[in-house]
Amino acid sequence: MKRLLLVALMALAAATAASASASASLPSADHPNLQTVLVPQLLVPPAEPQQLSFDQLVPIWQAAGQAYGVPWSVLAAINKVETGFGRNMGPSSAGAIGWMQFMPDTWARWGTDANGDGVPDPWNAEDAIYSAARYLAAAGGGNDISGAVYAYNHAQWYVDEVLQLAQQYDAGGAPFAVALDTAQQQLDAAKHAVLVANGKLLEAESALAGLQQREDDLLAVAQTASTLSDRLAGQKSATLLDYRVQSAQSVVDARRADLEAAQNALAAARDQSSATSLAPGAGNLLGAPSYSGGYVFPVAGGPDVVHVGRTHHDYPAADIGAPEGTQLYALANGTVVDAWPGGDGNCGIGFMIATFDGLTWTYCHLSYLEPGVAAGTTLAGGSPVGLVGHTGHASGPHLHLQLDPANAYPQDETWFQSFAGTAFSWTESVQTNAAAGLTFSVVAGAPAPASAASAGTTPERNLDSAAAGGAVVYFTASGA
Repeated sequence: MKRLLLVALMALAAATAASASASASLPSADHPNLQTVLVPQLLVPPAEPQQLSFDQLVPIWQAAGQAYGVPWSVLAAINKVETGFGRNMGPSSAGAIGWMQFMPDTWARWGTDANGDGVPDPWNAEDAIYSAARYLAAAGGGNDISGAVYAYNHAQWYVDEVLQLAQQYDAGGAPFAVALDTAQQQLDAAKHAVLVANGKLLEAESALAGLQQREDDLLAVAQTASTLSDRLAGQKSATLLDYRVQSAQSVVDARRADLEAAQNALAAARDQSSATSLAPGAGNLLGAPSYSGGYVFPVAGGPDVVHVGRTHHDYPAADIGAPEGTQLYALANGTVVDAWPGGDGNCGIGFMIATFDGLTWTYCHLSYLEPGVAAGTTLAGGSPVGLVGHTGHASGPHLHLQLDPANAYPQDETWFQSFAGTAFSWTESVQTNAAAGLTFSVVAGAPAPASAASAGTTPERNLDSAAAGGAVVYFTASGA
């Protein structure tokens, strides 16, 4: 406790000194920069990005907050949500750059040379944090910090997450920040290790299966050969190949052991992060499940990284976009109908679950399926089931979620829509997940309502999302 108090006092003293020396030369928050042309070189991340510890960042947040009259904890929270304290500085998919993820045109107007080197640099922590403080102040952060954060990112979920984290930093300071950061890094590393181990196992299993098939073919030839010499030659070739089969089996066994070790490490990381994930503002960062009524949104991460189109390009389904390795959950209590951990055609790695409401759902394109997800297994809503991937016929990492039969869009379900803005963000574009060999049949009229569910009468489902009228075109991989 004494050490933490000493660190805090030293940080405050450094912040005060930095604020006093910098405030005289800092640009005002009342007006944007006169020069609004961004140097092109600043759009590209440096070869060796600047990295600072939490203790090194505290005095910068505090000094910037004092200089522009905004809470330092809000700057810290934005820094955490946007870049993980500088670990993921982009450019993002939208083009945001640097420590605090400014869009280039916004940086040109509000970028600040806080360290006095003559260049407002978004990849420099001091420049970026002071610029964020200046922007928040210009947006009214001195009087209405909630409105200012909304101006920083026009989403209420973002405001809520940032302000909740800021409260945690105010209350818990360094211990909470370190616990959250450590848990996030451990989870990310553990999930990545599982992805790598599972990929190597699948590759080794594929190689083994190919060799075994060749051995079987040689044995079949040996058994059906018309002459003794041909039979003996075939048996000899099969025997020689068997040595390679045994070697490949050893590789599979080793890869399976590696995956089991990675699975155990991921389970341990989940257990260690469980308490921290309950803190307000920390859930999305740690990939905790989001609940609404009796349902769980199947993809973790929150609306900053999870996106859903309102329609699918060729049949009723939801392609839920998220980064590779994002945690997936069972969407409700149910029983696994079937599972294919090694991949199956267009779907890739996935499974099918019959849920408590009488519906059946299929998950596709996973990069990894939890070992407990097997036919006949009962899952509770919120149970980890795997990780996002792009196996099968997929154009990029996402969860392909569909009802079986596919007679309605998941996006039309009330429970699905209840997560909009908290677990995912809508995208207006029609999602694409090109699958080879699709065939189609034309069905006159709208599909019949689903049968009554065991828990009560299921509401009628239709193709509202597709704005279908008259005949409906269904695409399938098998032509059925």
